[in-house]
Amino acid sequence: MISVSFLLSSSRLIDLPPPNDVYSCRFSVIVKSGPLPNTALQKNLEGYVGFANLPNQVYRKSVKRGFEFTLMVVGESGLGKSTLINSLFLTELYSPEYPGPSHRIKKTVQVEQSKVLVKEGGVHLLLTIVDTPGFGDAVDNSNCWQPVIDYIDSKFEDYLNAESRVNRRQMPDSRVQCCLYFIAPSGHGLKPLDIEFMKRLHEKVNIIPLIAKADTMTPEECQQFKHQIMKEIQEHKIKIYEFPETDDEEEMKMVRRIKDRLPLAVVGSNTIIEVNGKKVRGRQYPWGVAEVENGEHCDFTILRNMLIRTNMQDLKDVTNNVHYENYRSRKLAAVTYNGTDNNKNKGQLTKPEASDSMSPLAQMEEERRDHVSKMKKMEQEMEQVFEMKVKEKLMKLRDSEAELQRRHEQMKKNLELQHRELEEKRRQLEEEKNSWEAQQRILEQQKLDASRTLEKNKKKKIF
Repeated sequence: MISVSFLLSSSRLIDLPPPNDVYSCRFSVIVKSGPLPNTALQKNLEGYVGFANLPNQVYRKSVKRGFEFTLMVVGESGLGKSTLINSLFLTELYSPEYPGPSHRIKKTVQVEQSKVLVKEGGVHLLLTIVDTPGFGDAVDNSNCWQPVIDYIDSKFEDYLNAESRVNRRQMPDSRVQCCLYFIAPSGHGLKPLDIEFMKRLHEKVNIIPLIAKADTMTPEECQQFKHQIMKEIQEHKIKIYEFPETDDEEEMKMVRRIKDRLPLAVVGSNTIIEVNGKKVRGRQYPWGVAEVENGEHCDFTILRNMLIRTNMQDLKDVTNNVHYENYRSRKLAAVTYNGTDNNKNKGQLTKPEASDSMSPLAQMEEERRDHVSKMKKMEQEMEQVFEMKVKEKLMKLRDSEAELQRRHEQMKKNLELQHRELEEKRRQLEEEKNSWEAQQRILEQQKLDASRTLEKNKKKKIF
């Protein structure tokens, strides 16, 4: 029997078509009269309406649109994070061309994301893996969780900005829905770094603690290690992912079974090994094979079923309804009541002396006045800068003019000096010329006198 609730403006009965042979069923229709009545009358009606097909419509639309899921893996290098991701999704997300974070260890913690489109049964899943190469590998790991926190907050900020836009048709959801935190199989409980990291992030993301490389411990050691970890998590009030409670008894048994096995001890492997004529994923050791998908060897199947098959949508819902709403409330509360964004310190939105009870319109008017005053101040500063630039240019021009005038006077003096020198040389040349001509005339006169004397002497000899 299906219960349906109709909101009507007045109290009246609804006539439904008679039941046919194919869709003959019984409905319990709750007819509510009035705008918001406190009580409702329940009527049993016969017939088929068709709204039972709504889940199919939602399913077809969701399959056509596809799904998105962002998974963050955090842990020290060498704990098998890349191998486990490849085992979970049966794909080579990390390959020799693009190795895992352990082969790309950085000197500082960096956040890197990898996207892969996984297809199964006509359903498309855009999987985003966020890894943190360099986490926990430094000598001093102080504040090594800060890049992770900044990354998660930045994705919340991007989604909040996308919600605030006028056009919200395309809103890619890159928020981190789940964080798999890998714990080293030391057998001595959590490290101070593990505790501090989970305490810093348990209010921002769904944390699922995992014991990495569980095949290095015996079952008794593994069980004792799990109890120790859960005891420390409860002592430090760390909030890990809470599995949703349902009315189904079978599902509740499965949920209790998963809770009893937390933190999950996992083993990852991409190697196919034949065991008793059956090919399985596992790790070959001299004393036997550790099968990845064997529930007696590790909790890999529980993690895969919980993460992918049963609780993926719940992880997304918790991220959207709890973690993102908390971030959004803090963000908007900081902007609305304090006038400043205390989370990012991105600058003052309203004046500090503004009242906390100021209406949004008054805040917008206040922001507009602040913006106008800032623009006027910027305009004055630009005018002052412009005037200063003009003065500097005029000073440079005057200096250039004075330098040109000085060079002109210098060149003029040099020309006059050269002119006087040339005149002096010309005068000396004229004097030398006149002296030379006078000497030439004297020599010619002497030659003439000598020739006359010679002729006279010849005449005397003849006679």
